[in-house]
Amino acid sequence: MTGRSITILQLYPRDMNIYGDFGNTLVIKRRLEWYGYEVSLISYNPGDKFPDDVDIIVGGGGQDSGQLKIQADLLKIGPKLQELADDNVPMLMICGLYQLFGKFFKTSGGEVIQGIGLLDIETHGKSERLIGNIITVSSQFGEIIGYENHSGQTYLGDNAKPLGQVRLGAGNNIEDDTEGAIYKNVIGSYLHGSLLPKNPKIADFLIEKAVTRKYGAFYSESIGDSYVECARRAASKRPR
Repeated sequence: MTGRSITILQLYPRDMNIYGDFGNTLVIKRRLEWYGYEVSLISYNPGDKFPDDVDIIVGGGGQDSGQLKIQADLLKIGPKLQELADDNVPMLMICGLYQLFGKFFKTSGGEVIQGIGLLDIETHGKSERLIGNIITVSSQFGEIIGYENHSGQTYLGDNAKPLGQVRLGAGNNIEDDTEGAIYKNVIGSYLHGSLLPKNPKIADFLIEKAVTRKYGAFYSESIGDSYVECARRAASKRPR
């Protein structure tokens, strides 16, 4: 794999990086290195020039104030993100950026933060905060384990499919037992923790899609994930 490189773009790490969400980027970087790839890690903040060549895009959560800080810039680069998503660039968006990849986030105070509409979802701020350990099932990644902490409740439109069905916890909202949303190779989720250390199948999905898109195929030897399995067993036994 010498000379083969993958570029990871972290969106808005100054304002959208709470609850350890940058750990998702670190997991993708390390697993790519284990698979034998060179990794270039770059950040994008408001006002930066959007890079010409990216292979994986990752974004995290933030408070309402953080979402307001990035809103104008995100709307500006929204068409580029849509173009990349349609071209099968893999992306992982957590919590706040998951919400803003949808149509809008209406805060509990009635303020509407416009999203880029890449995902067919809309989010409404509620008085109840959904906090605790969460496990989803019936996903292409098997059982997904994480932690949620959000007051916005997200509802999927006809053109979005859920990441999984909730077995323990709330997920997107308190009504339909769904968690997250998927469009092509774009994954949105409320799961912090961070998500990928306990769910490497999702990290490998993003890696495989990025490498295949860039180099035509992805070949790898299996990574020993025994420590991950221990962490997953422990996390799955935690109370809500």
